[in-house]
Amino acid sequence: MTSLFQLTLFAFIGLSFLLVVGVPVVFASPEGWTENKRVVFSGLGLWVLLVFAVGILNSFVA
Repeated sequence: MTSLFQLTLFAFIGLSFLLVVGVPVVFASPEGWTENKRVVFSGLGLWVLLVFAVGILNSFVA
């Protein structure tokens, strides 16, 4: 269970870093938002899912 928690937490941290870097790049590029809207929303949905998964798994590990 601990290794699953660690992998989920690593995925959460990695995705957070990608969103922190990628979303401003999408907004700064011309026509970036209209072309990459689906990718940004998919990333945000996955981020929310990982937040809940880390919280649930944390209750089993701690």
